[in-house]
Parts: sequence; structure tokens; C-alpha cells
Amino acid sequence: MADAAVINDFAGMVDIGGGRKMYLECRGTGSPTVVLVAGLRGSAEEWIVAGKSLPPVLSEVAKFTRVCAYDRPGTPVGEKPSRSDPVPQPTTARDGVVDLHSLLRAEDEPAPYVLVGHSYGGLIVRLYASTYPQEVSGLILVDTLSEGLQDAETPAQWPIQRELIEGDVRESLLEYPALERIDVDRSFDQIRTAPRLRPMPLIVLSADRPWGPQIPSMIASGALPANVPPNFGYITDAAQKQAQEKLARLVPHAKHITETNSGHEIHKEQPQLVVDSIRQVVEAVRNGKLHPAH
Repeated sequence: MADAAVINDFAGMVDIGGGRKMYLECRGTGSPTVVLVAGLRGSAEEWIVAGKSLPPVLSEVAKFTRVCAYDRPGTPVGEKPSRSDPVPQPTTARDGVVDLHSLLRAEDEPAPYVLVGHSYGGLIVRLYASTYPQEVSGLILVDTLSEGLQDAETPAQWPIQRELIEGDVRESLLEYPALERIDVDRSFDQIRTAPRLRPMPLIVLSADRPWGPQIPSMIASGALPANVPPNFGYITDAAQKQAQEKLARLVPHAKHITETNSGHEIHKEQPQLVVDSIRQVVEAVRNGKLHPAH
């Protein structure tokens, strides 16, 4: 049986229909299959490379179950363009759901899945779970973007926040016009009108390194536009705290981990914490439980 795992490993282009192909990478064996969904402009590499020579998420999860990661259209790999075929931009969370569903079906990866979403990827996995409830058995939300962020801010604050989320990509678009961009407002509307999540094991991981103190130096260095108020990081921190708490109330008995010793990229800064959370949800699913062990 040693050869079976080797044969099952896959990395390459998958024809999803409509004349399009997407890049998918899967390793390991076992059920449920874990699907890793990166944040805005993040490719499969997000889960294959970790910081500080730590073992990355994908290879660690592959030790205890099947795991897949993929490239959405317009997600660069280093200096190179996305391995997936380009689509018109901006896209929405629903576009992300349709593509992921087509990809998993085309490659015959069996449901149900445990979906892991980082940042914008969290919107996609939540909408997927609401759209295809029978296909999703568990969720891990890694410092996820959510409509709760907009709900916690004033109408005057939100446009600034949205600009920070979408990022200044004018120069990047000159080099790479097919770069992923998202319509945040439409994506939030899609999740607001989606059916409620059914009860399932859910772990919410929230960054605990505040934005507040970082913003003035980022404005000074040109990393953020000069018109961003210097105190805006504190507004973001307060709104994100409310938004993350709301996510932890999506289903009964969800687990909320707030002490992560990490900034936004928990999967790179603290990959073992993400791996451990995935393992808890996978074990809950295997044991027929609706919540992870607390």
C-alpha cells in the first residue's frame, strides 16, 4: 500500500469546463479531505511555504488526511502569474465558490470536505458551506475577513477600510492586468443573503497582534496611502474584534482561539496552531461530533 499514497499525490492543471483550467495540488490519503483556501491574491504556495523554517500547513496535514490547495485566477506565484487561467476581474466570493466546486468535482475529490479559509478565503469557504451544506463537514476560519467588519464601522469609516482591504494595485495591474481583485461589498451581500450554516465543527483563529501601532509608520514608508488617518489601525482592531466574535457564534459550540501570538498570516507565523486546529476538526468529523474538543 506504500505506493497508493504516492500515486494519489497530484499537482497540475485541471479542466473545470467552459474552456478553463485551474491549478490544484493534493497530497495524502484519508477522509475527510481538507481544502485550503488562501486570502486575496494568495496561491496554493501560501500553504506550502511557512516562515522561520517551520513545517508548512499542507505537508503537515497530509500526514493525517487528504489535503488540497489551489490557485484562484489572478493569484501570482512569486514573480510569476497565476497558474490558473485568467478571468475578468474583479470577482466575488460567489465566483470563488463556483470555481472551487467545479474544480473539486472535475478532479473527483470526494466530499464531504473540511474547508480552511484565510482572510478573504474565509468568505469563500463560508459561502461554500452555505451553498453546498451536504459537501462541508467542518470549517476553520483563519483571521477571516467578514461582513462583521463592515457592520462594526461607520459609513464614513468603511470606504477607507475597503480601500485597505482591496489594496493599491495600480502599478501591479500595469504589469499583470489579470491580477485578482475582489468586489468586497458584493461578496458581503452574497454572504448576508446565504442560508445559515448548519451545525458543524468550527474553529475561529483570530490574530492578536494589533494593527493600531503599525499604521503611522506604514503611512510614512508609503506602504499605505497618505490619506489614511493615523489612528485607523485602532478602528480596524476594534471592528475586527467584534467581527471575529460574531464568527465564533455562527454555529453552536464553535471554538474561538484568540491567543495566537500572530499577525494576520497565522498560517505562516504559527502554522502548527493551524495544523492542530485542522486536526481537531477532522477528528470531530471522524467521530461524528458537531463540535471540536474544547
